[in-house]
Amino acid sequence: MSLISLRGQIYSENDVEICNQKFQLAIDKNWENLPIGDLIAEVGKSFIGTDYLVHGIEKDGNEQLVINLNGLDCTTLLENSLVISRCIKKGKTSFEDYQSELQFIRYRDGIIEEYPSRLHYFSDWIYDNIAKGVVEDVTEKLGGKTVKFDLDFMSTHPENYIHLSTNPDFIPVIEQQEKEISCRKYFFIPKDELKSSEELLDNGDLIAITTTVKGLDIGHVGIAVKLEDGRIHLLHAPTENTKVQISKEPLTEYLMKYKRHSGVMVLRAIEPSG
Repeated sequence: MSLISLRGQIYSENDVEICNQKFQLAIDKNWENLPIGDLIAEVGKSFIGTDYLVHGIEKDGNEQLVINLNGLDCTTLLENSLVISRCIKKGKTSFEDYQSELQFIRYRDGIIEEYPSRLHYFSDWIYDNIAKGVVEDVTEKLGGKTVKFDLDFMSTHPENYIHLSTNPDFIPVIEQQEKEISCRKYFFIPKDELKSSEELLDNGDLIAITTTVKGLDIGHVGIAVKLEDGRIHLLHAPTENTKVQISKEPLTEYLMKYKRHSGVMVLRAIEPSG
């Protein structure tokens, strides 16, 4: 599959086709009339069966907007479901509209500069997209408790990141960002308390799962979907060698299976204005 590199963006013709298919599906099913949360859930479900892809947006060289809809990880599934939904609600459904919206969501203040301009830590993604009016953090309203992150994973493990291992000058920049993020106040719902708050979750809420891994904030993300059993399940891209899927267990039970999952932050998309 050949890649197109144009004006600081990398994508394939297949990416254009998949994006246009999503927009056409929205037209066919009148998705533009759905509340933004329900729309995110429907767009997310349209990706079920897509292969999990590791490091799908990492490319050598200068930082560029990398688009890959042929394979997704947990973050790019969430991002693309949100971006495509926002485009549909705005009535802006060209591939160029999608590119512009993806850049707006993925980068600090929506501006691509160098590698550190990408919102790498998901808690930073949350902070920036609240400021941009894309989402609201409803965790505290749902009974969340204060959580403080102590981030240093990227700066202390540069070998895990191609741009940090080849551009060590970026490490101090990332380290400063980690310090700034670590000073912020966030809220989370401990996993053993989530069941009592589950009925307050909405279909299409964005779920950020906090982790016990030292130096990290969020270990996994997904989309809340309400199924016929009346429970909230997690639409997500679980891990390597899997596909996008909905968890068999409700979200609460899913979290309890993994020691590294400590709780959740809950984000609610804001209805976009044209």
